[in-house]
Amino acid sequence: MNTVKLHDLSFNSFIEEEEISNIVQSLATQIAKDCEGETPLFIGILNGSFMFVSDFVKKYKGDCEISFVKLASYEGTSSTENVKQLVGINEDLEGRTVIILEDIIDTGNTLQEIYNIFENKKVKQLKIATLFFKPDVFKKELPIDYIGKSIPDKFIVGYGLDYNGLGRNLPKVYQLTAQHNTKKMKNIVLFGPPGAGKGTQADLLKEKYNLVHISTGDVFRFNIKNETDLGLLAKKYMDEGDLVPDEVTINMLKAEVNKNTDANGFIFDGFPRTESQAKALDAFLAEKGEKINGMVALEVSEDLLVERLLERGKTSGRTDDTDESKIRNRFNEYNTKTAILKDFYQAQGNYYGVNGVGSIDAITNRLAAIFDKL
Repeated sequence: MNTVKLHDLSFNSFIEEEEISNIVQSLATQIAKDCEGETPLFIGILNGSFMFVSDFVKKYKGDCEISFVKLASYEGTSSTENVKQLVGINEDLEGRTVIILEDIIDTGNTLQEIYNIFENKKVKQLKIATLFFKPDVFKKELPIDYIGKSIPDKFIVGYGLDYNGLGRNLPKVYQLTAQHNTKKMKNIVLFGPPGAGKGTQADLLKEKYNLVHISTGDVFRFNIKNETDLGLLAKKYMDEGDLVPDEVTINMLKAEVNKNTDANGFIFDGFPRTESQAKALDAFLAEKGEKINGMVALEVSEDLLVERLLERGKTSGRTDDTDESKIRNRFNEYNTKTAILKDFYQAQGNYYGVNGVGSIDAITNRLAAIFDKL
């Protein structure tokens, strides 16, 4: 089939079965060579990697062990907690060579969680192998040891990857057709206090609505690391102890938006932070015939979040999660900035507060109910 329709969207053939098989073979051969004399433990991250892992281990020439895990919030605490664990690890990992098998790496948010979780597992070495990689949106300073194929930042399905539950069983990979990229974008400013699970929800909503997640922090780190003109300019201000001017930040965001011309829309995370930035973003999108559909803010009581962040600090290694006064200062800063933007978007009729307490699914459903209306 050259075209498939899943739910309301159509997808064109992108990567054929033969090419996928060759990519998997190349990965298996390289990793077997690097692991000669060892018995590595391969860990597939569910749900998307199941087909890749199955084919990979068939082609792997050498002794190995295989396990599957799922990234999830700690059980027994509210999903607004941002701590995560890998559900399904029963093996003793100490002294082992562990190789993570991922179906696709885009922004690197899941990869960051994996590195955080394995930091204290006392493994001999941790390596990352991914079938597909989207370099245009990868913003983390994290190593990826094996990359099967780099692809553009366009939504794909098949070979384990899905669109709202459908398409995982397709034997090859399909790409969203261009016609679906002409519709109006859904552009959301997502806010949430520290520890409210904003990052978790952004990842889920990004996948659910096929949006591009733009995190200001990631964008700054990417530009500075890669020494772009804007990155060098920002670093100059930072090294001198000055605030980075709005114009520099806005131009970085514009560059990110312009990279993703086929996007269905954007989730803006950490931007805007001031009214002038909000106005500049409105003006930029208006030039493209687009707009901010709404500011959606997770609302959770400060005392509850302080308690959870202090609990997180016991295992996360983050020093700013162990001092209550520092935590409350972060909340004060957040509340001050949010109040300004809340007034700005309320005046436009575009502010939506969402109860951020409950299970991950419950909060996602509340957010989705808002997103569906925007």
